[in-house]
Amino acid sequence: MNLIRNIYLRICERIFSVGKAEYEKKVNLRIRENSTVKSSTVFYSGSSLNNFSNDKSRITLGENCHIYGALTVLPFGGKITFGDNCSFGEFSRITSTKGIYIGSRVMIAHNVNILDNNSHPTDDKLRHEDFINSYNGHMKEYDLKAKEIVIEDDVWIGFNSIILKGVHIGKSAIIGAGSIVTKDVPEYSVVAGNPLRAIHNSN
Repeated sequence: MNLIRNIYLRICERIFSVGKAEYEKKVNLRIRENSTVKSSTVFYSGSSLNNFSNDKSRITLGENCHIYGALTVLPFGGKITFGDNCSFGEFSRITSTKGIYIGSRVMIAHNVNILDNNSHPTDDKLRHEDFINSYNGHMKEYDLKAKEIVIEDDVWIGFNSIILKGVHIGKSAIIGAGSIVTKDVPEYSVVAGNPLRAIHNSN
């Protein structure tokens, strides 16, 4: 009985792995139609890419990146770039209306949010209008006070962190889990918390 059960489980595992591989292949083909991505970069199941600008150059990824999260560029000037050998964790999100520039060998853990804008207008009437438009499938340009984000090479961003607009994170900096980053982080710094505080220098 155990033998039959083991054979059945192996067959199920094989079917699942083949199906998952085919799904990921289709995901990668669809994503590459809407972005500029090097051939060694992989988008895994659960990842998504939303390029509402319809300009492939607005989302670019270098060699050997591993993407599990969601990348979104809105149609009003957003841009997302990754260098080489980066990882972007599950349930993480990057949303751009201005520009988010990520270097090489950057590790971004799961549940990280990176936004170069306020997401919605600060004026209450415009915010309500934006809410209604978004649920009706209409996109209208608002002043979201967007500012570029730069994340230099070899940065590590811990899980559940939030990176907000206008921030420059220097080379080899480490952002501790659960941090909210609203100001520049010097290179080789180790920072954590809300409000963000320096722990030590890793150099």
